[in-house]
Amino acid sequence: MSEDAEGAITAKLSKGITITLGLSWFEILGEIWKIGRKLMQGMANEGMYEVLDYESTLELFDAKGKKAAFKKKMKVRYLQDETIAFQDFAWGDGEILLDYKTKPGWEVDQHRSGYKTYILISLREVKNRGSIDDYKITWGIRNGFLTKDGYWSTEISHKMKQGRVNIVFPQSRAPHRVFLEENNRRRAMILDEKYWKKLSDGRWQITWKVDKPKLYENYIIRWVW
Repeated sequence: MSEDAEGAITAKLSKGITITLGLSWFEILGEIWKIGRKLMQGMANEGMYEVLDYESTLELFDAKGKKAAFKKKMKVRYLQDETIAFQDFAWGDGEILLDYKTKPGWEVDQHRSGYKTYILISLREVKNRGSIDDYKITWGIRNGFLTKDGYWSTEISHKMKQGRVNIVFPQSRAPHRVFLEENNRRRAMILDEKYWKKLSDGRWQITWKVDKPKLYENYIIRWVW
C-alpha cells in the first residue's frame, strides 16, 4: 500500500475516533463498520497482485506466418492473503493457446468472453500478501500472421513496474516498418533501428521497453513485412 493510501487510512481512523466521542455504543459500532468497509474497499482496489517485472517474446518461425510461439516471464507479488488461483488471458488471430504451459500452477479451465480467452491457473497452495512468484508461460499459435500487416498487443491489466516486449522475425522475412501504438492515448511512434537487433542466426528481433506502463493501456506493436 502506498504512503498516500496509508495517510488517508490514518486520517479516516482519526476522524472516526473523533466522531465516536459522545455517541451510543450502537452508533459507535455503526461508525466502526463504515470505516472498516472503506478500508476493505481500498484494499480490493489494489487488485490481487502486481507485476514487478515482465518480459514477453513472440517468435514467428516461417515467412508465411503460419507457425509462431509466445512466451512470457512475470515476477508477481501478491497483494491479498489466501490467494489460491491466478488468471491469465489471451487473444489473437488463428488458433491460439496451443499446448498451453505454465509454471508455477496448473491450467484448470479456459473461458471465452468477447474477444478474450481467460485461463484459470490453480496454484495448489495458498499465497499471502507479499509473497512473490516467477511465472513462465508458453503457448503456440497456428495461422495467426498470414497478412502483410501484422500486430501484437500487450494489455496492462495490473500494476506493473517495468515491461519488455520482443518480437522475433524469420531470417527470410524481416519487417519493412515497425511502430508502436498506445491505444487509449491515441499516440503512435516509429520503432526505428534503435529497437532492432540482428541475432546470431540471422533473424531480426524488435525490442520495446517501458517503465511503469499505464494501467489499462493497450500497447500495440504493428509491422509491415
